[in-house]
Amino acid sequence: MKVNTALLQIDIAFGDPKANRTKVERYFHEAMKQKTDVVVLPELWTTGYDLGRLDEIADRGAEETVGFISALAKEYSVNVVGGSVAKQTANGDVTNTMLVINREGELVKEYSKAHLFRLMSEEKFLKEGNEDGNFELDGEPCAGVICYDIRFPEWIRTHMLQGSKTLYVVAEWPKPRVDHWRALLISRAIENQCYVVACNRVGSDPNNEFGGHSIIIDPWGKVVAEADDRQELVLRGEIDTSEVDTIRDRMTIYEDRRPELYKI
Repeated sequence: MKVNTALLQIDIAFGDPKANRTKVERYFHEAMKQKTDVVVLPELWTTGYDLGRLDEIADRGAEETVGFISALAKEYSVNVVGGSVAKQTANGDVTNTMLVINREGELVKEYSKAHLFRLMSEEKFLKEGNEDGNFELDGEPCAGVICYDIRFPEWIRTHMLQGSKTLYVVAEWPKPRVDHWRALLISRAIENQCYVVACNRVGSDPNNEFGGHSIIIDPWGKVVAEADDRQELVLRGEIDTSEVDTIRDRMTIYEDRRPELYKI
């Protein structure tokens, strides 16, 4: 199955959900000028890393963001991997939660970031998730994770063992470690024989500069499309999930696994 993807590599206004929704809507309309099956947004795109003000600016139940993305998905009949947002839960916790919405505007998955990044103090303000990121879009098995999650290959493999063919990654990955971003994503694609579709932000906030390099990688580790580290843009690329089956049939790493030896 061929899937036309559009990644919105944008800068994010620090702690300003209204401004960020306005920008996303503008870039979304730009993305839909060409045939698109899936639109992907970056991590925490409504608030950025204004973690100290999450009590004020987190989205209660993610209701406002779901409504916003759902309306765009229905308007254009397009699937949306809606980055992630700061979601305030009923008990007052805040999670970093990915929202996946299908062409009909239905919420098909919420995934809350499982691994919190201490170098950016996430553990002080956010509650970690405990569920997987598996979902389907147009009948195809997919998985979604958030930023720091990609440093845990066992977590990614857990998803791939459920049959996922495409790994969606949303991030605010800092520029000083953008070489790690590329190396880790390419490794995750090769070792899991899957497509990796990864959307990162550009720009800066009061404490960080972010690295861009949103990227689409095929199951052999070949870069299909890649952005730079500066520009706001719509990165486009076509993936063909039938290639995943071909490669997995040719090189049978899943059949050759010996999990009884793995002590992790």
